[in-house]
Amino acid sequence: MAINYALLSEFGSLIAVSIGLLIVALAADTIAKVFQKIKLPLITGFIITGIIAGSSMLNFITQESIQKLDFLFDIALAIIAFSAGSELYLNELRSRINSIKWMTIGQLIITFVLSSIFIYFIADFIPFMKEMDSISKIAVAILFGTIFVARSPSSAIAVINEMRANGPFTKTVMGVTVIKDVLVIILFAICFALAKAFISGENTNLFFFVILLFELLLSFGLGIVAGSVLKFVFSLTLNSNIKSALIILIGYLIYLGAGFLASSSEIFYTHEIVVEPLLICIIASFVITNYSKHRIEFSEQLGKVAPVIYIIFFTLTGASLSIQVLMSVFGIAVVLFFVRLITMFLGGITGVIAARDPKEYTFISWMPYVTQAGVALGLATIVATEFPEWGHSFETIIIAIIVINQLIGPPLFKWTLNYVKESHLRAKSTRREHNYDALIIGIESQSIALAQQLAKHKWKPRLVSVDDYKVDDISEFEVLHMTDFSMESLKKLDCANAEAVVLMLSDKKNYELAELIYENIGTKEVIVRLNKRENFNKFHALGALIIEPSTAIVSLLDHFVRSPNSTSLLLGMDEGHDSVDVEIVNRDIHGMRLRELRLPSDIIILSIKRKGHIIVSHGYTRLRLGDIITLVGSEKSIEDIMFKFDT
Repeated sequence: MAINYALLSEFGSLIAVSIGLLIVALAADTIAKVFQKIKLPLITGFIITGIIAGSSMLNFITQESIQKLDFLFDIALAIIAFSAGSELYLNELRSRINSIKWMTIGQLIITFVLSSIFIYFIADFIPFMKEMDSISKIAVAILFGTIFVARSPSSAIAVINEMRANGPFTKTVMGVTVIKDVLVIILFAICFALAKAFISGENTNLFFFVILLFELLLSFGLGIVAGSVLKFVFSLTLNSNIKSALIILIGYLIYLGAGFLASSSEIFYTHEIVVEPLLICIIASFVITNYSKHRIEFSEQLGKVAPVIYIIFFTLTGASLSIQVLMSVFGIAVVLFFVRLITMFLGGITGVIAARDPKEYTFISWMPYVTQAGVALGLATIVATEFPEWGHSFETIIIAIIVINQLIGPPLFKWTLNYVKESHLRAKSTRREHNYDALIIGIESQSIALAQQLAKHKWKPRLVSVDDYKVDDISEFEVLHMTDFSMESLKKLDCANAEAVVLMLSDKKNYELAELIYENIGTKEVIVRLNKRENFNKFHALGALIIEPSTAIVSLLDHFVRSPNSTSLLLGMDEGHDSVDVEIVNRDIHGMRLRELRLPSDIIILSIKRKGHIIVSHGYTRLRLGDIITLVGSEKSIEDIMFKFDT
């Protein structure tokens, strides 16, 4: 019974610690979002929250608690590796393979070699390396050099998505970023084995390297097996949450299996066989990404799992840090940060010259690779675990460098994308307020009918012809002609002052115009009639309002079946009734409660949209300038209330 009580007590303690971590993680998520608002990375917020909750300050998460939650580090590292491998999609890399190859080689070799050499020669200025012998200094230096190579795919993707970047430079950056993280794990496996041998005094003879090669090949093989298991899991008809849980479980089992193999092989064969779990996970992810039909689903599941895991991982990492140690090494961290930048700069130049890329890339090619995150921190955590005498000091320096890189890296990358003219951000709209001018591009029966409907609601529709459609019979509307899809043509149409632009051409032509409007004019009310469902995401990325005729008809029929009266009302099919969106521009209404508006009895407020989000409204909801209110009611009452809101 005593054993049972002990186990029960241990389990209860684990539950209590987990609840405490959950509370801190929720706080970390909130604090990180505050950091994000002031243009600082999320990871910084997670780490700082962990530091505050850790033993250095509040001691809410004790060192004992961290040890009990050690398994979470394994899970996090597995998810980090899965995420890195999922970005290695060969079909997207082939077009820039030469540039990717040479830039990767330049960055990998020069950054690793030069930074390792430099760190060896300044070892006496790094506190924990002062008393080491030469061979141990070499071991630590190559571990530093390896981690310096690592980049953050997630940060790169975030910047690319934010800037809507596309082009040869962007493709090269993405390819190099992902491949580097695969290679850095292989390089780390080699250097980690060498470092252990150097520090322990193990003989690094031919047999050592044969065993090392065998371990790497075994890791690759186990990665292929794990990838096959993932493919099987995703071939099953399972709930989405179950699949997410299985991803976590498979990742954790890979770490448990690697530990079991190491301990059992040492017992039975007198030599420890060490496979690299990070490498196994990244190969597994590569397999399911490139050799199955489940790539998109796998990526989506990782997108659900990874953010939660990252919060826990980085928060726990922060909690394990000592502020005193962090402050004591911050100076050397700054020096090593510049060492890394210099070696990356030299590696970038080498890569550009070798690949014969455009000359304008020469001095900026290193900038996209500054940011570090999960992989670098994961490798530092492994070092800290394996070498407890100095590993935590090593990890602390790496964390300090990562934080600096997180602050400096994204702005540099954004500047670079603007410099090479591959960013495609929405232009700032210069439209005059509430002119109710609609530009309908493409003349056919539907566009004419739309113009007639808009005119009934006191809009000023203008029709634009781009082909040989006979426009002689259209006398009730202004008809314009567009000779080509250029900014000059859009300027002639006075597109910038249109309240809404409706595109009713082929998907190819619609997208060409939508992108021009997005990047140069900034009109937010771009409505697209979609022809093929597969093109939906392209238009959605531009913020367009998309109508797919077949889906829209089915949806309307569905609503008529289930709620015919309300559907008729919303569509304005009830005689004398209409629906309309009104923007609050009257400063006298700003701050007023809904119940204070004294709306006519036949007016219903359906929704309030504020800063792109629908808010749940009630009588005490206060209105704000810029709110978009959707109203339903009689035409007379709507006209009266619109005047009240507009003036």
